[in-house]
Amino acid sequence: MEISPEEYREYVSERARKSPLIRDTALAFVIGGLICVLGQAVHNLWVRAGLSEQDAGTATSCSLVAFSALLTGLNLYSRLARYGGAGTLVPITGFANAVVSPAMDFKSEGMITGMAAKMFTVAGPVIVYGTLASVIYGVFLMLSR
Repeated sequence: MEISPEEYREYVSERARKSPLIRDTALAFVIGGLICVLGQAVHNLWVRAGLSEQDAGTATSCSLVAFSALLTGLNLYSRLARYGGAGTLVPITGFANAVVSPAMDFKSEGMITGMAAKMFTVAGPVIVYGTLASVIYGVFLMLSR
């Protein structure tokens, strides 16, 4: 049976489940906001522990990355992402998830050829372009002085 592209588009649009845009947007906002509230709470704990504001910011980032990696390894971050959608991708925790997820998917191929090789398949370009952008910005900043 052969169908035209128009008939195929019509067929797909009839059967495709409509996305509840308002609900998805609200959940992304709430989950992303809760992650940020958690980050602020962790920051406050580091400050109370005696770190300076700047050092507490660094420790908070490291804590959130470690917590996100742990949740990804326990397959809990993907469950949260199922409800929170983009709200789980935007904060730093989403970046940690993007690094750990491919590594977990390929762990059966071994430590080197599996986990280590696949760890940066998603995050690698982000790291490269982020580093390059920061160097270019730094050069412009230096030249503007």
